Amino acid sequence: MSVRIGLIGAGWVTRHHLDAWRALSGRATVVAIADPSAEAREERAAQYAIPKTYADAADMLAAESLDAVDIASPRELHAAHVRLAAAAGLAILCQKPLARSFAEAEALVDEIGDRVPFMVHENWRFRPHYRLISRWLDEAGVGRPLQAQMSVLTSGLVPDARGELQALKRQPMLAGLKQMLVKEILIHHIDTLRFLFGDLSLRSAAVGRLSDAVIGDDHALLSMTTADGAPVILQGNLHARGYPGEVFDWLEIFCEHGRILLDRDRLTLQGKRSETVSLDLAANYAASYRDTIACFLDGLAAGRILENRPADNLGTLRIVDEAYRWRRPA
Repeated sequence: MSVRIGLIGAGWVTRHHLDAWRALSGRATVVAIADPSAEAREERAAQYAIPKTYADAADMLAAESLDAVDIASPRELHAAHVRLAAAAGLAILCQKPLARSFAEAEALVDEIGDRVPFMVHENWRFRPHYRLISRWLDEAGVGRPLQAQMSVLTSGLVPDARGELQALKRQPMLAGLKQMLVKEILIHHIDTLRFLFGDLSLRSAAVGRLSDAVIGDDHALLSMTTADGAPVILQGNLHARGYPGEVFDWLEIFCEHGRILLDRDRLTLQGKRSETVSLDLAANYAASYRDTIACFLDGLAAGRILENRPADNLGTLRIVDEAYRWRRPA
């Protein structure tokens, strides 16, 4: 039987959610969407043949016979929408971050507990190349990771030849976020690093703003360690001149018996065996949404959430919260 889904939110990211739900149409169906913007919700409904639209999420939950909700509303509304869905006894998939702060998220996780199936929609770790890196770490004989560094460098906040800022052209809402780079973008990479290496501890951070086009942070460097002390460095900069306007990941992992390198669309394993894989980044981006939602549906079928459990996701939010304590005044 197809799982009946209500989508809360009709903003930028919901296009990717809905593409994923459509790819899994044999297993689930989005039967309703709620968003205060009539234009946004009606546009999404028309694009994806969603039969019912609502201005208010509470009205949608009261009127529809749903099995689960996909919460993709603005992040300041996530906690309220989670509580609303939990009160209705519905399974919950909630877009990251869970709440406005770590403290609020921690209280929310404690409050909801195991009352309903509850998963965080954190999709970066589901990109096929990161799943492959995880398998290489486990199975390719490279041994224990000794050091890792990851970079997310883009000129997205540097005017291009037409005077446009590519980062804001793609996601205009970034301009108004007081906590932007770490909480909206690098949160994905922190979570992915935790997926690959286990729990991480933040040792120091530098967080600041270079561009007048945004009010929040646009560059950061986080120094972390794994449980056994291996250093893990993450740096991000949206004002990096000379880099592309799009966001690309770079990751290098030194292990006891080998090395793994992700360089944009090329993934290389060096060690007891060598392998190089060319990546279709656009396809992998779409797959990350699809596979996150598939994992949610698998969890519903199994009677337990399999990955991205809220209690575990708090480890990512803790690092985000701690990083902002190192933020330099603008």
